[in-house]
Amino acid sequence: MSDHEWGAVMALAEGHHARTVRALGTREVAGHLLKVYGIEAPGRAVGEAEAAPALALAADHLALGRHRGSLGLAVLLVHAGGDGDYVLVHSWIEGHMSDLAVWTGPAGRPAELRPGRAGLAPCVWEAAVLAHEREAFVRHLLDGTGPGAVRVSAWAADTLEGEVR
Repeated sequence: MSDHEWGAVMALAEGHHARTVRALGTREVAGHLLKVYGIEAPGRAVGEAEAAPALALAADHLALGRHRGSLGLAVLLVHAGGDGDYVLVHSWIEGHMSDLAVWTGPAGRPAELRPGRAGLAPCVWEAAVLAHEREAFVRHLLDGTGPGAVRVSAWAADTLEGEVR
């Protein structure tokens, strides 16, 4: 690791902080059961007004989900970040795989959200929520017991709330 790289890591460490994650409910969107989360940087908030434009993006994206092998279960992250806004739609697809779409834009200007650049992946706070969702999917749906409706209900109720780092 070069001095420059180490300096970049240390700069990240100095600015690292907790962000609040809030579950904003579950909705039927474009034939998918969609769990919705807000992730809030200090001084920012995600409520229904901020979630509405993200839900519209999710609906458009998930409308073609069946063509990507979607299993009908998805997660929406509405991230009011420190440097802008981010929307992530993560859906479970066939073959133990998942599909991820990311949009980015200036803070508080949802009409300017655009698809993220090729290769863009979740940040540390978004990844924390997606890690929880991976565990919930495996625990309740893949390894769960009982009829499908019981498993799906358990998955839908298993949400992450509070601070993530």
